[in-house]
Amino acid sequence: MKKSQVFLVSLGILVLAGVAITSVIMANKVDREDRFSVNGSGTVYAKADIANISIGLRTETMETAAMATEENVSKMNEIIKAVKELGVEEKDIKTSNYSLNPIYDWTEDDGRVLQGYQVYQSVDLKIRDLASIGDIISETTQKGANQVGSINFTIDDEYELKNKAREMAIEKAKEKAEIIASQTGMKLGDIKNVIENSYTPSYDNYTNAKLQMESSDAMGGGSSPSIEAGQNEVKVEVMVTYEVE
Repeated sequence: MKKSQVFLVSLGILVLAGVAITSVIMANKVDREDRFSVNGSGTVYAKADIANISIGLRTETMETAAMATEENVSKMNEIIKAVKELGVEEKDIKTSNYSLNPIYDWTEDDGRVLQGYQVYQSVDLKIRDLASIGDIISETTQKGANQVGSINFTIDDEYELKNKAREMAIEKAKEKAEIIASQTGMKLGDIKNVIENSYTPSYDNYTNAKLQMESSDAMGGGSSPSIEAGQNEVKVEVMVTYEVE
């Protein structure tokens, strides 16, 4: 085959390829132009049925690491025992932090001086009986716990709540699309795509809890916190894409 013929064939292939690519680009452009998307959100509220709380113990500074460890083990075993006696199952108790640290002091004459050792340990509890939260805090602090916090409330099974929120979100999106279409003269076709984003806001550090100290005869005249879980929010957002006729 002559060079001129090879050149013409190659040129023809390039032209056809360019036409094909242009057709795809134009088709995608038209496809995008024939789409219309709207957002909608649905929110439902429900009372929390799970409380998550962190209970910790920091020992006093002890002369040796072994003494600090022994002190921690003794008190932490009593704390966990009390938690179980108040109805928290073993599967809902998880050690989240454990550390043994040397403690130093600074003096003008000697510089850094070792004072002893401290142990810090914390456990995360999942409490299913919300009425027992106050008793758990009171009892564990009596057993030696001196770090309590990170309380947050969740819903164990959000499946039905999310279904309801999703239904609300889609209905709102459809209503918005119809209003916009009527105001602009567009004619809506079939729904071509739905994108969902669902989440449950996190409530921690007493954000949605009410804490107050009340006298408790049952605890020997001590104080027991009264905590109210309030309501949790389950929210679903959707983006619905219509074909425009």
